[in-house]
Amino acid sequence: MDKTDTEEKMKSKIVKSWWIILVVLAVTSAFAATVVTTRAHIQRSDSNYEDLGLFTSVLNKVENDYVEPVSTKKLVYDALKGMISSLDPHSGFMTPDEYKDLQISTQGEFGGVGMTITLKDGMLTVIAPIEDTPAAKAGIKAGDRIIMIDNKLTRDMTLEQDLNMIRGPSGTKVRLTVIRKDLKGPKVFVLTREVIKIKSVKYAVIDGHYGYIRLIQFQETTSAELKKALHEIHKKTGNDTEGVILDMRNNPGGLLNQAVDVASYFIKSGLIVYTKGRLPNQQLKFNADGKDVEPDYPMVVLINGGTASASEIVAGALQDHNRAIIVGTPSFGKGSVQTIIPLDDGSALRLTTALYYTPNGKSIQAEGIQPDIVMHEEKIVEESDNIFGLKEKDLTGHFPAQNSMSTEGTRESAEAKKLLKDTEIARAIDILKGIHFYTSASGGKASTN
Repeated sequence: MDKTDTEEKMKSKIVKSWWIILVVLAVTSAFAATVVTTRAHIQRSDSNYEDLGLFTSVLNKVENDYVEPVSTKKLVYDALKGMISSLDPHSGFMTPDEYKDLQISTQGEFGGVGMTITLKDGMLTVIAPIEDTPAAKAGIKAGDRIIMIDNKLTRDMTLEQDLNMIRGPSGTKVRLTVIRKDLKGPKVFVLTREVIKIKSVKYAVIDGHYGYIRLIQFQETTSAELKKALHEIHKKTGNDTEGVILDMRNNPGGLLNQAVDVASYFIKSGLIVYTKGRLPNQQLKFNADGKDVEPDYPMVVLINGGTASASEIVAGALQDHNRAIIVGTPSFGKGSVQTIIPLDDGSALRLTTALYYTPNGKSIQAEGIQPDIVMHEEKIVEESDNIFGLKEKDLTGHFPAQNSMSTEGTRESAEAKKLLKDTEIARAIDILKGIHFYTSASGGKASTN
């Protein structure tokens, strides 16, 4: 073997040695990283197992040592209720029966007294009574704090437990003890439960040219009911609708898709609402679909402290798109997204997974929708109640009217007259008339844009 062959073999061995060293180093590094990651995972797993072990230990102690036998399912359900309700006022665990009740309520028919409630600052609070229900008729108001149900304190109850106590067979009674800012002490309401059937849309025509639409709650049929109401309003105005009032006072919300559909009737294109959450699938955007869009007439939206959730989405979208003037008081501020997660045994989680934002990026949560014109509800004094309400026509020897124009067309229906006794509706009509007068006089097109 010559010298050249020997040198080549030595070089080959050195190269192979270096490759072995590099591979070993790479494997060692990967193994070290894996060990660190695995240790962290094991530490987390150990911590989780310890926590679960503590839960199991307590569960066993209660099952074996408690003074009376308690079923394991009850203990687990109650533990889940406590765990989920501690997260925020709107998250909760529902038993199979409670989940069935929720499904029925979103379809527009359920047993109870007719109000939407939540936990606020640890107290059971009325978001809004639902129109034409026992709660509304008895005088329950948005913001009322319910401190007792059938003489049982609500402070330590979950929202689902409160709901279960308020709901019951039709014809039975429930006793609610309420505190309110303008009351000197607690007030008791005894309400008779009934099957609540909600018609989510009411409408009327005022002064021959102005539509009035009352959105009571967002449920599965709301968009279709609104479409029908708008058609009837245009029919009654002879397709000369000069403005529309959208009344969402004390509307506790409901289904998100219906809120988006309602807003899409009045917004031609663009963003209606978007959500932000921790996960990518919780970053959602909802846009106007551009179908069945209404003419660009002026709009006034009425809101108050009982306007919540889906109704705030509609009000916020119309405000940000400069499509309507918002009148009233700040809304409730319920801008969180609850996802219903069905579980294998028929129970379900209602879990807050994201927050709502208006098209311009304003968070609805806790802030609510701020009205463009702040106006509080107040009673309009009847003309017949004003003893000094004399007019020229009441004076002896007054000159007769020289105007030959008939007043027949200005007569209001009984329903419209009743609506106009509401201060905010009356002012909303004044706003719409002012817009119409101004744009007509200037030769422009009546619009709030």
